[in-house]
Amino acid sequence: MNARILVIEDDPISLRLMSYLLRSAGCLTLTAIDGEAGLQVASAERPDLVLCDIQLPKVDGFGVVAAISIDPRLRGIPVVAVTALAMVGDRERIMRAGFTGYVSKPIEPTRFIEQIEAFLSPASSTQTAATPDSSL
Repeated sequence: MNARILVIEDDPISLRLMSYLLRSAGCLTLTAIDGEAGLQVASAERPDLVLCDIQLPKVDGFGVVAAISIDPRLRGIPVVAVTALAMVGDRERIMRAGFTGYVSKPIEPTRFIEQIEAFLSPASSTQTAATPDSSL
């Protein structure tokens, strides 16, 4: 996998783990610890994929996906929620907000790269990409 992936995550342990796994798979990782900084990095770097926590300081994940979806330079970038939100209806609310897909936390290191590759594949669709994590 040779993709540029932006990880927007405020938990330092989760950020390090995702970045490590992505780099190990050959990705260039860009990082931000809040939604505002994430939007700045996305605008400057135009990554291939954005992995975004929902509960973030400054601008939450819903604000990030909304801003990306209205920016003509960024709107084609897939944005995947990586979150611990697991209440009934959370997944549907996340997908309705415009996220391309959903990966639940805690991430499973043995499955993480496979899950992320589904969102980078040109053959993947929103429906297919949203199903790698069916635990909800």
